[in-house]
Amino acid sequence: MSKNKNNAVTLNSLKSFSNSQSFDAIKAAVMAAVLGLVFGFIVMLIANPSQALSGLNAILIGGLRRLPDVFYYATPLIMTGLAVGFAYKMGMFNIGASGQFTMGMFFAMYVGFMFDLPPVIHCLVAVIAGMIGGMIWGFIPGFFKAYFNVNEVITSIMFNYIGMYLVDMWVQSNSKMYVPSMTRTAYLPASVQLTSLGFTGSSVSVAIIFAILVAVMAYIVLYKTTFGYELRATGFNKYGAEYAGMNGKRNIVLTMVIAGAMAGIGGAFSILAPSVISGSSMTYEPVNIIANEGFDGIAVALLASSNPIGIIFSALFISLLKCGGTLASLFGFKPEIIDVVIAVIIYFSAFAMFMNEIFRAKISKLMGRKKKEKEEV
Repeated sequence: MSKNKNNAVTLNSLKSFSNSQSFDAIKAAVMAAVLGLVFGFIVMLIANPSQALSGLNAILIGGLRRLPDVFYYATPLIMTGLAVGFAYKMGMFNIGASGQFTMGMFFAMYVGFMFDLPPVIHCLVAVIAGMIGGMIWGFIPGFFKAYFNVNEVITSIMFNYIGMYLVDMWVQSNSKMYVPSMTRTAYLPASVQLTSLGFTGSSVSVAIIFAILVAVMAYIVLYKTTFGYELRATGFNKYGAEYAGMNGKRNIVLTMVIAGAMAGIGGAFSILAPSVISGSSMTYEPVNIIANEGFDGIAVALLASSNPIGIIFSALFISLLKCGGTLASLFGFKPEIIDVVIAVIIYFSAFAMFMNEIFRAKISKLMGRKKKEKEEV
């Protein structure tokens, strides 16, 4: 009897999950990934039919052979994905994650080069500095949105460029940071570098663990706290939330500050990582190019429907494709083919969610019609 009862509970739980928004988001993500890969394979067939299958195999399997690198590249993507997704839950599109990422990276570098601190403290202070840099760059668009109703997309795009040019100027004018003969920064001191996870030939560090913990914390804040409820409520209906007594302006500013902090930490994690050369660090080259990590973070957040836990998996998936995509060049394909695949995946993820909504509405309408017919009988 108890066994049947447990089975019934399990079936009801599965039925409830299959009808939930989370299940719709997972279906949309899987559908988008499959369709994106199919489209990429078609492009490969057109470009080079004889090597298309080998190229697709490199994209899918190549990343699995380089798992430490997948985790390394996924680390900043998790953080920028959280920066975009967290703001989106508030109903805002934080397209400025690139600028926040770059500013966080510079603040972390500045502490690394200009401060002389004990090893553990030095690294911690540098990460906190990176977080502060991102917070400042997130605060400005949030402040203008909250108090002057300036569209955050416009201001955050502008601050991507402002942040990039400022950082490049500051780096090149600092003789302790910049090495003109190398046209890039010097190696950071060992005391400020993140601890490597010990994989030979890979830069993966303890940052991946902290990035996952930040994602879990973001999930708890959004779904298990009053503050998170207020953010999501404001995102669903700004005027309704204000009518209920929620401070919309404060929440807008706080959301963008938190989002900026996440992207800034991502920048710190990126520059403080150990390089594949033993004892050396990552370096920064001021070439007036906006950081790709911010825009890839948009893709990560959209694919995960802005769910913090989903962002972990979507970042790993995008990183897997990118690592595998570099190997596709061995078969005569340009590495940019992976950007095409990712772009199509994002397009289909939005389209799949749209189709889910239509399908759900039609099912509800059909069920309502059948119920009405039964009542009439």
